[in-house]
Amino acid sequence: MSTKTKPQSEAVRLILATRNPKKGREMIDLLAPPWLPNPRLARLKAETLAAHPELPEVVEDADTFAGNARMKATAAAKALGAWTIADDSGLAVDALDGAPGVLSARYAGEHGDDEANNRKLLQALADVPDDRRGAAFVCALALADPSATILAEVEARCRGRIIHEARGSNGFGYDPLFWIPEYHKTFGQLGPLVKHQLSHRARAFERLRPIVERMLFSTFAGPSG
Repeated sequence: MSTKTKPQSEAVRLILATRNPKKGREMIDLLAPPWLPNPRLARLKAETLAAHPELPEVVEDADTFAGNARMKATAAAKALGAWTIADDSGLAVDALDGAPGVLSARYAGEHGDDEANNRKLLQALADVPDDRRGAAFVCALALADPSATILAEVEARCRGRIIHEARGSNGFGYDPLFWIPEYHKTFGQLGPLVKHQLSHRARAFERLRPIVERMLFSTFAGPSG
């Protein structure tokens, strides 16, 4: 790994290992938040896997969010030779013993079918009273260097409750069903600025940002790709 300090104006390429356009936009905002200006993080040239359709899908068969995040980060970093952040996240419902968990995106069978996933979740909780519908969104992030070595991992959670019907059109996934008691709204009803302060992914990126800044813009920063 290079020990040369990067010129102050040089951009640093960073891959966000997701093909989900909504998640990609959210990750870009959380990596270098416009409401928290940072000259170093502003130099990041972030791109998602939507720009690399030639790369195969990673089989996310780990039994933890952290395990899946590691697999996605190392696969993308190895293929593209660039710094990479991967996330694996999902919903853990108390009354369902933590399900859908790592299967959140494909809970109903097809990957990324939000409507079907939400419908199955409501069916599974149909007879569960409000006081037992507690849940947590979980986000694990992994940072890999251009040699595909994992250098940092963080995890964060956001607690809430699953309501009986979808409310709001913001966000994606289970957001319209995830009720935040303090705000009396679902993630689907909250604006992005508020969600970016509360969510599991926001809290995980809050922990990862200083690590990214230190590793990518220190004397130990590797190639920019």
